[in-house]
Amino acid sequence: QLQASGGGLVQAGGSLRLSCTASGRSFSSYVMGWFRQAPGKERDFVARISWTGGTTYYADSLKGRFTISRDNAKNTVYLQMSSLKPEDTAVYFCAADRRWGTNYSYWGQGTQVTVSS
Repeated sequence: QLQASGGGLVQAGGSLRLSCTASGRSFSSYVMGWFRQAPGKERDFVARISWTGGTTYYADSLKGRFTISRDNAKNTVYLQMSSLKPEDTAVYFCAADRRWGTNYSYWGQGTQVTVSS
């Protein structure tokens, strides 16, 4: 089970850190990813991180502003977002899968991020 948190209302240019905590004892066996879905739009990939955190991959449009990290001792993956823009407003979801790729087997509930102009 994945539990995302940390969303909220922030002004444009501000920062926010999302967290996603997993239950269970095999967190380090999973690639973790973040996705987002804006109102009326499809869910988009944001970032993913490898099992030990040594490799990360981002959506091109978000490179430099968003940073994904993980703490396997805490069963938690983070998404640090900076220089936020109104177009970053969305529900953010975390996801997990044992394989590195575009498909994810497990999904958390979303956390709402709203960026005001």
